[in-house]
Amino acid sequence: MLHLYSCSLRWILPVLLLHFTATLLLAQDATKPAAGGTAELIKQAENGDAEAQYSLGNAYRFGKGIAKDDAVAARWYRKAAEQGHAKAQSTLGAMYVMGVGLPTDAAEGARWLRKAAEQGLVESQYNLGVMYHDGQGVPKDDAEAVRWYRKAADQGFANAQSLLGVMYSLGLGIPKDEAEANRWYRKAAEQGNAEAQNYLGNAYRLGKGIEKDDVEAARWYRKAADQGLAAAQTTLGNAYLYGQGVPVDFAESVRWFLKAAAQGDPSAQSSLGNAYHAGEGVTKNDVEAARWYRQAAEQGDVKSQFNLGVAYLDGVGVAKDEGEAARWFRKAADQGDAQAQSNLGNAYQYGKGVAKDEAEAVRWYLKSAERGFAFAQYNLGLMYDQGTGVVKQPSEAVRWYRKAADQGDADAQHNLGVAYFTGEGVAADLDEAYFWLYLSASTSDDERAKPARDAVGLKLTPAKRLEIQERCRKWQKSAK
Repeated sequence: MLHLYSCSLRWILPVLLLHFTATLLLAQDATKPAAGGTAELIKQAENGDAEAQYSLGNAYRFGKGIAKDDAVAARWYRKAAEQGHAKAQSTLGAMYVMGVGLPTDAAEGARWLRKAAEQGLVESQYNLGVMYHDGQGVPKDDAEAVRWYRKAADQGFANAQSLLGVMYSLGLGIPKDEAEANRWYRKAAEQGNAEAQNYLGNAYRLGKGIEKDDVEAARWYRKAADQGLAAAQTTLGNAYLYGQGVPVDFAESVRWFLKAAAQGDPSAQSSLGNAYHAGEGVTKNDVEAARWYRQAAEQGDVKSQFNLGVAYLDGVGVAKDEGEAARWFRKAADQGDAQAQSNLGNAYQYGKGVAKDEAEAVRWYLKSAERGFAFAQYNLGLMYDQGTGVVKQPSEAVRWYRKAADQGDADAQHNLGVAYFTGEGVAADLDEAYFWLYLSASTSDDERAKPARDAVGLKLTPAKRLEIQERCRKWQKSAK
């Protein structure tokens, strides 16, 4: 019988990746009103005082003592910037880049940011680094990004220290050096930079450039999580779920997943779906599980797309709907998920939620099988064995049965044993037939497995049977 992998949901700890996140910083200086108030500030600005012009720009930008007006703010920043006021140059540059009070013009923004950066203003040095990394307003140049990040980092600017660490970790614009990455992460983390705390947690958890230490990883994740960083909250939730650096605590795991999920983190939403499905840390509730899977799936989370497809296929937490199941399997399959590809193949083979199309079934089984998914390898072998959706080709059937059998699939082991017994698709070999049928019967719940094994075994001497059984035990031991 063809496999349909839909009986249980998958439990996969998300891989922790470095997320390169950088945003331009707009200076947040408080307005410094003149002694005579706003009227005096305007007078000083109109008389050409650069500091007053900058302060008046701030007043208009933040609506302090005067009606908020970004366009007027930009006009006063420009006046101060043209006199060489670094903070005004920096703010004007950022406003051009972000289109605040001015038409968006990244090149013009970069020009003003460079003027401020060359005067040593750390925010501009950082922002210019971001622009070189993104290729925004300047040619993309990671080496130049590193140069500007380093200038700001050397002045103690935590955001730049964190991103300089990322550049070292990824080998962007500079030779890859995880230990140096961690040195910069630590500098930023110790200043309270949440992203750097999360990166340092990753380094300790994965043992990248530093000795692996799950307890230390959890400590840094907690610091970042306490500041509201969703990625750290999700990872801390996983730490409690799997007992990595902290005791296993399902309720605490769910608490952190909820915090991250509320911020829209799809990995946390997916994990909450798992928690509600299993009843771990919360009361089991498949309706709630499906709700969280849907939120994550709609953001493209492949595990949740697959699990939501399973929910629709089985009618667990949602009304049974094979068409909707196939739709979600397709979304996950299009992202390369082998299990979803296999289930979509099954849908096409039997016309479950889609028009029956055995050739299309073969196409999806092949995609999954090539990714190493044993169920699809077995299914594809069976299609070649029976000539379903493809020209009957016993040798190709045997090839795919073997791939699945090597992964311990009992049905594939059985069919491979039968092929060796009959000599269909492979040279007949009683020893090999008994070997694969014996392995299959050891784990199969098919009542026909043991009689088939014993029937072939009767054609061998007792000594040969014992020899092959010992070979099977060694195979099973090595496969664990």
